[in-house]
Amino acid sequence: MDGLPKVELHLHLEGAAPPAFIAGLAREKHLDISGVFDERGNYRYRDFRDFLKVYEAATSALQSPRDYQRLVLAVLEESAKSGVVYSETFLSPDFCGGRDPGAWREYLHAMREAADQAERDHGITLRGIITCIRHFGSEKARETAICAAETAGDWIVGFGIAGDEKIGAPRDFRWAFDCAREAGLRLTAHAGEWGGPDSVRDAVRDLAVERIGHGVRAIEDLALVDELAERGIVLEVCPGSNVTLGIYPGFKAHPINELDRRGVKVTVSTDDPPFFHTTMVREYEELHRAFDWDEAQFRRIARQSLDAAFCDADTRARIGKLLEA
Repeated sequence: MDGLPKVELHLHLEGAAPPAFIAGLAREKHLDISGVFDERGNYRYRDFRDFLKVYEAATSALQSPRDYQRLVLAVLEESAKSGVVYSETFLSPDFCGGRDPGAWREYLHAMREAADQAERDHGITLRGIITCIRHFGSEKARETAICAAETAGDWIVGFGIAGDEKIGAPRDFRWAFDCAREAGLRLTAHAGEWGGPDSVRDAVRDLAVERIGHGVRAIEDLALVDELAERGIVLEVCPGSNVTLGIYPGFKAHPINELDRRGVKVTVSTDDPPFFHTTMVREYEELHRAFDWDEAQFRRIARQSLDAAFCDADTRARIGKLLEA
């Protein structure tokens, strides 16, 4: 599995930060965030709500464009070790300058510089999807959408929403998604992780997204599964995340195989890999063990993921050649 080229579409940049990297930043800044780590130096949390708190506490160590530049280099080096050749990462102006458009541009410039360096050094291509944070509310989402619209282009390619799925409703964020759409950004939304199939249906109907982050609980409504398949809605599936957070008891109980069998376009990603003790190689290995997926299946999934990527045609063609290797 190590040698297979991989495409990852669902990766939170801050959530991909190695714990040692965050601990080092905190020491540099004389911040005491020791409570987010366990005795072995891993992130520590009890449940999803606590995970969100730990995530935001860890992110507090990231305070400048330079910090984010270093973060991108660290994250992409880890992804490249798993054979990832193309990745889309969620970026939040909430954490990068407090949604101030000028500050956001400084952070973005630093991250792009790091991505270019990682592409030269490790052969991995990165693109950004700006996300508003659901539990921060719809007004802040509007500010985030303006940041997204003003920096949309060949590198910022998408817009989405993350955070606590049980707070608010997709329709509350229509303005933000309409703003991003008018700027030419492609759209995705976290849904169907904690909120059930209705959450997926609402995101597709009210936000007109073409991809769903997670979306796995659509399996509880087979009419919705058929609709997703017919409409070509792509699911950014993160099996290891779902298992670690207790949505499913193990990989064999995970619905990714059944969703795929029923014609839904599924992809494979790690979500917040150090939080969930996973990598893209581990995801592949666990799926092989659970469902006997072979190399041909994984190559099909990678191609399906690239087809669903928000990048431009030239980038897609270039990455496509790597997938054929």
